[in-house]
This record gives sequence, C-alpha cells and structure tokens, in this order.
Amino acid sequence: MRRTVQKAWQAWCGKAGEPDCGGGGTPTQAEHLRRGAAAEALAAAYLESHGLAILVRNLRCRGGEVDLIARDRHSVVFVEVRLRSNPRFGGAAASITATKQQRVILAARYWLAGAGRAYANAPCRFDAVLLEGLDPPRIEWLRGAFDAG
Repeated sequence: MRRTVQKAWQAWCGKAGEPDCGGGGTPTQAEHLRRGAAAEALAAAYLESHGLAILVRNLRCRGGEVDLIARDRHSVVFVEVRLRSNPRFGGAAASITATKQQRVILAARYWLAGAGRAYANAPCRFDAVLLEGLDPPRIEWLRGAFDAG
C-alpha cells in the first residue's frame, strides 16, 4: 500500500514540479491549486490501495463540488479531501464545515441524477481524507465522516 501511494506521489511530483509548492509565506493561488491537486492525487492513490475504484475526480456543479467519487464494493463514496499545513485553526477535520458538507451533498445529488444515474439506487457514503501536510504516511481516512440526512 505505502509503495503505491509513494509511486503516485512521485508521478505527481514529476508532472507538477516541486512537491511542497514553494517556501514560506502565503502561497499564491497557483501554488494553492498545485497543493490541492497533490493532496487529491495522494488521497486517490491511498483509497485505491485500500480497494476503492475512483470513478470521478473534481466534480463541480452550480453551488457544489466533490473531490473524489469512488466505488467501494456496492456503495458509492463521495470523498472530501482536506489538506492543512498548519493545525493552528483546528486541522483538516475542523475545516469540513456544515456549509462545505452541503456543497458536497449538492454535488453528489447532481451526479447521481445525471452522469452517475447508474448508481442512483446504490448505498452512498460521505468520507473524508485528511492530510496534515503532503506526507503520505500521515493520511487519515474517515469513513462516514458526515451524512446527507
């Protein structure tokens, strides 16, 4: 598993340049996007190494977004990936607010009603993959992090 995640990380680094996207200070928007893409690549590789199949990456719709959509046996899993370099404001888990949850749920409903309608009757789950920095050994996967109820 760890080798798969490291391979994905090395592949991403080869395409995107420097893995930490710069030095200290406030990152530029481009650096912020690169860090987000790196976190999502790490999360996808991690989930795949645990048997999930990634169906969609970065789904956006009016008012909603979800980072990853995966299949875990018979369930559809909507995954929010959170990267925090500094735990000063509560860390990655604390950054998944009720508003953010509603945006993920909206995107999930949008996908299930459209492109993902083949999965419309499958059980759904909302997970979170938390990264405290771009460090593969420090990935935390929260199954059922929140629900649509």
